[in-house]
Amino acid sequence: MPPTAGSSLKSVKRMPVQKTLPKIGVSDFIRDLDLAQDELLALLDLTQQVKSNPARFSKALSGQYLSLLFEKPSLRTRVTFELAIKQLGGDAVLSTGPIGDREPLKDVARNLDRWTNAIVARTFSHQTIEDLAHWSRVPVINALTDRFHPCQALADIFTLQEKFGDLRGLKLAFVGDGNNVAHSLMLSSLRMGMNFAIATPRGYEPDAEIVAQAEALAAVSGAQLMITRNPADAVRSAHGVYTDVWTSMGQENERRKRLSDFAKYQVNVALLAEASADAVFLHCLPAKRGEEVTDEVIESPQSAVFDQAENRLHVQKALLLMLIG
Repeated sequence: MPPTAGSSLKSVKRMPVQKTLPKIGVSDFIRDLDLAQDELLALLDLTQQVKSNPARFSKALSGQYLSLLFEKPSLRTRVTFELAIKQLGGDAVLSTGPIGDREPLKDVARNLDRWTNAIVARTFSHQTIEDLAHWSRVPVINALTDRFHPCQALADIFTLQEKFGDLRGLKLAFVGDGNNVAHSLMLSSLRMGMNFAIATPRGYEPDAEIVAQAEALAAVSGAQLMITRNPADAVRSAHGVYTDVWTSMGQENERRKRLSDFAKYQVNVALLAEASADAVFLHCLPAKRGEEVTDEVIESPQSAVFDQAENRLHVQKALLLMLIG
């Protein structure tokens, strides 16, 4: 069986929200595989309902409150989580800066779980969010760590589903650093039956443990996983071409070396031409135009980057509904 921590959900029928909100079988969402397969499908279905009829859910989380803990700067994640809870009838409080600096992290968690109904955290170290989940009695949501970016992957899978319908048999190519975004995309796409290819320079491959999990998921879904050094091989016949910044927050001292190492991994018009004729370009943003992607590609009709950004709002609404609704 694929490595998943979630428990199964019963079949979800399309009925009034008060009676039919699907629930997640685990209390936290800190890694992609915290969602069982049927929970992931239910979340994607609920996302479509939330997006197409937001008024129906406008009071669903009335009286519910989020704690937002942000160690890193953020535009999309912070704004979409704030808007998500507010548009569902609740509210949020924000704290920025290092978690557990002024007082022990376990004390932070045990204060916040007395005041709010869930904790959303964007942290440098994945261990930080693991510790928050350990000490908190309310759900903890991973809004990005150095290991996973699960909310982004949910939005990306939903965006591809909007574009192509059935995802099974499609190919998603990732070009660049085998980082947190690549990890989450690899796990999420393979379990949906999508083929996944990643091209990275030597030394920037995805984590071996996560690759092993991905291979197990591919064995169950029948999808294929490719890890290569050649961007053209990864992108060839792909339906989605994805990249991310070469130098993430916290890696600034590596910038010069990374610019050199990734110089041949830019997504430009020539590389995108290797993909399927109906391929879309994807990026989690912010983008360094002229580095990992050219301005011509990100502004092209094939670009879906702002659809992805919009869909962060909708999938996070669905996630909150399933966790605390």
